[in-house]
Amino acid sequence: MTIQQNLSEIKNKIKATLEIAGDNAGCGNLIAVSKTRSATEIIGALETGHRLFGENRVKEAASKWPELRAQFPDIELHLIGPLQSNKAAEAVALFDVIETIDRPKIAGAIAKEMKAQGKELKLFVQVNVGEEPQKAGVAPDDLKAFLKQCREEFGLTISGLMCIPPVDEEPSPYFVLLKHLAKENEIAEVSMGMSADYETALEFGADYVRVGTAIFGPRKA
Repeated sequence: MTIQQNLSEIKNKIKATLEIAGDNAGCGNLIAVSKTRSATEIIGALETGHRLFGENRVKEAASKWPELRAQFPDIELHLIGPLQSNKAAEAVALFDVIETIDRPKIAGAIAKEMKAQGKELKLFVQVNVGEEPQKAGVAPDDLKAFLKQCREEFGLTISGLMCIPPVDEEPSPYFVLLKHLAKENEIAEVSMGMSADYETALEFGADYVRVGTAIFGPRKA
């Protein structure tokens, strides 16, 4: 199937799943994850009218998106991969949403750059819902204190929470946990679910799902 057909099929699945979820449904926005994808592939998605994309690396995004944004100025671009503080200036310039704030150094760097550039981004905190040592994110028990620090020390408005459940585990308990943490901390939105489990995430109230392979096909080595 083509990128255009894949997008159409996924959007139909999202619509159907949201209807079934009823009152539990979130917004169900589809982030097309374009990491490692060429500009030609991305344009295939853009030409369908899709405008919401996610990238994992600042450097890779900088090589593609300024030119694409010149052609399609209404793009909304999310950073969904880890951010280093020395890339904060470039990230703030490139992205509209950063989903991976996970420590004070990053929160402070983003706050400083938004002020310097006169630009307000939508910001999410990444939560390590499985408390995996190899994975980025704030531990659930530390989230309340970290959000307070983001708001009071750095003056940031945190709009959402993001998570990546442990691989090869049933994701639904982790989606339930993220929704609970969002409600408990008065956070409006959650970003959860990827190609393999986005329908499950939608059933549990995902406002954003991050789908790459199911749209663009397997990544080339």
